[in-house]
Amino acid sequence: MTAHSNHQIVLTAIGEDRSGIVSELTQLVSDCHCNIIDSRIAILGNEFTFIMLLSGDMSAISRIEHTLPTKAMELGLLTMMKRTASHNQGAFRAGYTLEYTGTDTPGTLSKVTRFFADNNIIICSLKSDTYDDEEAVMRMRCELEFNIPVEVDVDQFKISFEKLSHLLNVDYIFRRIR
Repeated sequence: MTAHSNHQIVLTAIGEDRSGIVSELTQLVSDCHCNIIDSRIAILGNEFTFIMLLSGDMSAISRIEHTLPTKAMELGLLTMMKRTASHNQGAFRAGYTLEYTGTDTPGTLSKVTRFFADNNIIICSLKSDTYDDEEAVMRMRCELEFNIPVEVDVDQFKISFEKLSHLLNVDYIFRRIR
């Protein structure tokens, strides 16, 4: 990529899961001379979801904007695009993951994400799901990745989360990742 390839676009595609769909989309990106900077794929129900951060020069970004709608119709996908810029990450003390599990109870994820918002912590990544355990009880698990800003006291944050985990009846593990 040249020095003029600093333009970025976020592309999201949703459609019925089937073989070859990732290949079709990544080939389109390549044909448009864009580069995949970051991407995530998930199967939610019977739906395939793909989100990509692409970079390229102005011509490449324009090309993907104009060719994706036709390709999306051909593939039966719902797509959305938004131009963006490089992420400007603020000063942070450390990066962590939080994994928690418990009985599937409505509102748990909402309360956890509210706790993070109230502590001015931006969640970088989140994955959650539910499953049946050996006793056929619905369980939930969630993994969040986040950075703790320099102004947040890590020890106090952990103590506060410990109290929340007791209220929500979840087991958890914090891991420092950076």
